[in-house]
Amino acid sequence: MEQSSGNSAPSEVAPPGVNINVPHSARIYDYWLGGKDNFAVDRAVGEAMIQAIPGMRYMAGENRKFVHRAARDLVEKEGIRQFLDVGTGIPTRPNLHEVAQLIAPETRVVYVDNDPIVLVHARALMLSSPQGRSEYISADIRDPRSILTDKVLRETLDLARPVGLTLIAILMLLADEDDPWATVAELRDAMPSGSCLAITHPTADFNPDEVNQAVAAATGAGMTLVARTQEAVARFFGDWELLEPGLVPVSAWRPDTPATDPKAAYYWAGVARKP
Repeated sequence: MEQSSGNSAPSEVAPPGVNINVPHSARIYDYWLGGKDNFAVDRAVGEAMIQAIPGMRYMAGENRKFVHRAARDLVEKEGIRQFLDVGTGIPTRPNLHEVAQLIAPETRVVYVDNDPIVLVHARALMLSSPQGRSEYISADIRDPRSILTDKVLRETLDLARPVGLTLIAILMLLADEDDPWATVAELRDAMPSGSCLAITHPTADFNPDEVNQAVAAATGAGMTLVARTQEAVARFFGDWELLEPGLVPVSAWRPDTPATDPKAAYYWAGVARKP
């Protein structure tokens, strides 16, 4: 995201609508995963959080692995054939639709994010199989109605059939006073019986000192970042039935190989089914 000319210092350029002076969670996450779609302000916050939590890059990787496992199991074991992924972030292959369509090529996925950089890459990297469909809409989780009534979503997903709703490391960006539980309830209520909700959420339950320092680094840069307890995260699922193994450390949710220390990644993770 940098360019230079002659002896001038590198300058950052961005797509229209992108403010390179304000950090964004999707670009910070991209930085942790080793991507290049981030700016100096994102790297500064990302590095400050790594200083607080040396295992931050590992945690980001474990979060992505959960997405892959959850997508796979929702398709294979729950029969889900359409997904709504809110808070997509900058695409990192394999993307959710690629994992799902490898098993069921007819799967349809709608991605949602509010960063114009995500839109730029979504058009290039979120290409569907011929049998399925992959779409992207620009919207904010703080306005769930705008997501649910979006024309592209309505054309892509059949909300009379089960949906896999994924909220991966996104609810941390909503403050308690904004009542994120009501926001998630509105999304849940729009889903039919048999739908599933997958959530990951950072927590201070495993290492309060490190996490509190990371939160302070983010909030000091003007971001909202909330680490929540297991009980607070459980509330997001409402009365939906948690699938085995329940709400657990992200590395402990149906791992392909058991993690040496499941609590080394400071996220709660779970998947629940609507009765």
